[in-house]
Amino acid sequence: DGQAHWELEEADIVLVGVSRTSKSPTCVYLAYKGYKAANIPWVLGCPLPPSLETLKRPLIVGLTISVDRLQQIRKTRLQSLKQEEDTNYVDMEQMQAEIAESRKLYSKHRWPVIDVTKRSVEETAATIIQYLKKHQEKIGINTGHAHHG
Repeated sequence: DGQAHWELEEADIVLVGVSRTSKSPTCVYLAYKGYKAANIPWVLGCPLPPSLETLKRPLIVGLTISVDRLQQIRKTRLQSLKQEEDTNYVDMEQMQAEIAESRKLYSKHRWPVIDVTKRSVEETAATIIQYLKKHQEKIGINTGHAHHG
């Protein structure tokens, strides 16, 4: 979670998204499939690592989700953590702002966006892998290397 032990430039894929857009499970699944995946949580009002804007090799993908689904997931998360109905984390307006701002960021950088609202981790990963192949062709990476998971 933003704590990759290798540099982001070495990644195949970097996922960006607000909290609870299934970045971590998607990264784990991609890693299982043999890809180096990193994820960067996007938090309203917190700048992203500057290195993100200069990455050449990795495919950067923005994950988004419907506000209703996000609220559902976050409420479940808070209950599992035994937290009180917490502040901004499940506030509708706050979540709408997070999603709107993250989407602005994605389009500013022309990052592909995947809406994970109705997708399983496997479906999201499959779409990311398709994008990755196109991205690697575009930047001229030989995709002939075998991925053994």
